[in-house]
This record gives sequence, C-alpha cells and structure tokens, in this order.
Amino acid sequence: MASRLANQWVLITGASSGFGAAAARLFAAEGCNLLLGARRVARLEEVAAQARTAGAPQAWAHALDVTRTASVEAFTQWARSRTSRVDVLVNNAGGALGKDNVANAKDEDIEFMLQANVHGVLRVTRAVLPLMLPHQAGTIINIGSIAGRVAYEGGAAYCAAKAGELAVTRALRLELNGTNIRVATVDPGFAETEFSLVRFKGDAAKAGAVYTGMIPLTAEDVAEAIVWVAGRPPHVCIDEMVIKPTDQAAIHKVHRRM
Repeated sequence: MASRLANQWVLITGASSGFGAAAARLFAAEGCNLLLGARRVARLEEVAAQARTAGAPQAWAHALDVTRTASVEAFTQWARSRTSRVDVLVNNAGGALGKDNVANAKDEDIEFMLQANVHGVLRVTRAVLPLMLPHQAGTIINIGSIAGRVAYEGGAAYCAAKAGELAVTRALRLELNGTNIRVATVDPGFAETEFSLVRFKGDAAKAGAVYTGMIPLTAEDVAEAIVWVAGRPPHVCIDEMVIKPTDQAAIHKVHRRM
C-alpha cells in the first residue's frame, strides 16, 4: 500500500544531523520529496544523497541559518525555485549551549538558544506558510523538548526557549484552525545525538556522562515519531507528543544501571 506521504514535499530545518537527518531518511523511504536546510552544507549534501538512495524522488540541500532573517528569506526563495508547495514543515533546528546557572549565564549562549529555538521557528514558519496556505492542507511539526514543560537547574535559557516553542505551537494551532493545516510539537526527553556534545562545546566526557548507565532515545526513535505524526489521516491532528526513554520517568528521575 502506498504511503499517505508519497510525493509530498517535506521541508526540514537543521537537517545535517540528529533528528533532522534521521527524519530526512525516513521521509525519503515514504517516497517524499525533500527540501533540507542547515548551516553545515557539506554534511547536508550527504544527507540529501542518503535520502535519494532511501527512495526520495527529489532531495535538495541549501544553506540555512534560522537565526538570521536574511538566510531564512534566501532559503525560502530557493525552495520556491524547486516547488510551489510545502506539505510538511519540520522546524527541527535549535539546540542548547552551556549549562550555567542564571548567575553565570553568558550572553552569547542565551542569545543563540532564544534565536535558534524560538525566533527561528517563527521566522521559518512565517516564510513557509505562503507555500502551504493556498493549498488548504499540510502539517507543521515543531521539535520541542520536555525541558519546555519542566524547568531544571542550569537550564533556564534552554527551558525558556523550549517553553517559547511550545507557546508558538499552541498559538499557531489556534491561528490556523480552519485552514486544514495541522500543527504539532514533538517533545523528546534524553536522546543521544550531537545535542550534548554541542551543549558542552565539544567536551566528549561531559556529553557522554549525560547518558551513562541508561538507554536513551536515538535520533531514529524521534524521527519515527515525526513521520508518524505527519502521516496521520488529514482529519487527525496530534497536537502534542511527549516521548521519553523508558529509563526516564521525568526530568530528574532517570534509572541508571551502574
């Protein structure tokens, strides 16, 4: 049986690694066409090639920095040169920098987290909606975090940013009601990608310690959830999905096999 998603156009931000790259490969296996954006273009081109091998009729890559309006506008103009419509938008670009308490937080880290996780979602969605609204169909999936639902020490800026993503998602759901465009947020708990390595600025020991003794989610686990949300029948909207590893019952409650 053909996938409901076959031949749809899927736009993914932050697609050079992690959830974005894994989602690109899985959407490709469903027969989707892909528009992929990220800052690391060489790695993005590799993901596009993998997607074509996995079954995407078309998979294109272009530089995108969601923290810069000019980059978002250039990316959208490029996307328009490939297609007149976007069926699925995955706002995946984001991330955390540092784990300082508020008293020691660095401006550059705070600015990045708010720009990437909140402003970026707003910028990209604003730019892509004209490729969705005329068709009275489509799905917007924002990638959040359980950090947007429960705060923790050393995570003030990141928690605030992901709480902002959740608020944007909920507002969009209200604003787009009646357009047949679905809006969802997929909010993972511990998932072992490059997230912690980036957060700890290349410190592999600190990054690895986050997952010590537990079995975290993988990028593919979260990607499967993203594709499943997008593939529901048009009258079904998965507003919010929280997905955690079995070993993680809550932000502070993790079973570790030592």
